Amino acid sequence: MVAEKQVLIIDGKTSLLEMLNEQFQLLEEFVPCVANSGVEALKKSSKDRFEVIILDARLPDMDSREVCRLMRSNGIRSPIIILIDCDMNGEAFLGPDVGANDYITKPFRFVVLLAKMRNNMRQFEHNDDAVLTIGPYSFQPGVHLLMEKKTNKRVHLTDKETAILNYLYQVGDKVVGRDVLLDKVWGYNSEVTTHTLETHIYRLRQKIEKNPSNTRILMTEPGGYRLAP
Repeated sequence: MVAEKQVLIIDGKTSLLEMLNEQFQLLEEFVPCVANSGVEALKKSSKDRFEVIILDARLPDMDSREVCRLMRSNGIRSPIIILIDCDMNGEAFLGPDVGANDYITKPFRFVVLLAKMRNNMRQFEHNDDAVLTIGPYSFQPGVHLLMEKKTNKRVHLTDKETAILNYLYQVGDKVVGRDVLLDKVWGYNSEVTTHTLETHIYRLRQKIEKNPSNTRILMTEPGGYRLAP
């Protein structure tokens, strides 16, 4: 069983939203969520975690570039793919100034959009060159390593410890439920229990917290875990 991935589709045109929504519902891979304005998209993206975001370049209420910038400033790191018209410059949406990852020109075939989504998600999840910041550490998920910035102390992580930190980092400071984290890190496996997760969290804290009994980085919340901002 493949874990379903949430995709946020943002477009002011009802016909395109309905078409994409129907196409995604035919797949077991994705769960679509739609927004027909920039304001609605910002609200939904702040509440839920999406593995990929599809953003139309023309929205009825906001400049889509500003929507993209605000999502990035709000800590959303998931891939964003822009839907552009044939008279638009897709490159203007890429790079650090706006923050989109890719674009596709309308009209497009759904299979082409799907390929771009999967490719960007794969790059995002397995970027060996990524250097992220978690508390006092530089986190390099590609080599399973944390390095304390002040002392250059190295903390080597297991595959599962890396996956736990990587997923918690991707969702920002949102709380991730235990069942969700189990599914994302271990996949569908009826033999894996929350006790397994709790054991890994305990060992991870022994490595990264100065005082594991008074956590400052990997926090326990009602129902799950989150990384401190």
